[in-house]
Amino acid sequence: MKKNLIFIGMPASGKSTIGIVAAKRLGYRFIDTDLMIQEQEGKLLREIIQERGTAGFLEVEDQVNASVQAERTVIAPGGSVVYCENAMRHYQEIGIIVYLHVPYTEIETRIQNARSRGVVLRDGQTLRDLYDERCRLFEQYADIRINEDGLSMGETVEKVLAIFGDIRGES
Repeated sequence: MKKNLIFIGMPASGKSTIGIVAAKRLGYRFIDTDLMIQEQEGKLLREIIQERGTAGFLEVEDQVNASVQAERTVIAPGGSVVYCENAMRHYQEIGIIVYLHVPYTEIETRIQNARSRGVVLRDGQTLRDLYDERCRLFEQYADIRINEDGLSMGETVEKVLAIFGDIRGES
């Protein structure tokens, strides 16, 4: 039985916010892997990206996420984790992967400056390009897809918990 809940989705999709609330409701631990990366490297995400470039950052992200050892934990990795094959394979083995889908127009509203937020963008890549590219990967890896369009944070949490309960046979 996979005992962890792993949230994937675009930056600003609510992975950490929804993750913390879901963890409290389930009595689970909560891990934000972006914070683990910053702690390991002693730098902010955007500083790591500036110093090492996109490829260097993704190496660190893959290593940190692939090494997460957890049970009964809600895990919120960064949105770029879907580029990290080792990490995603690991997450498929240890948990249920939930894709928090938010429409592009809402992501655009929530993210004012992607680069200062530490979003992994290649040179010349727009936020829309990134959204389209990542959505395909999120769909590929997700066990569950939650469409957040029109839902409050509380409603999203309720939907996640109901589906997770059904999977675990607790309906």
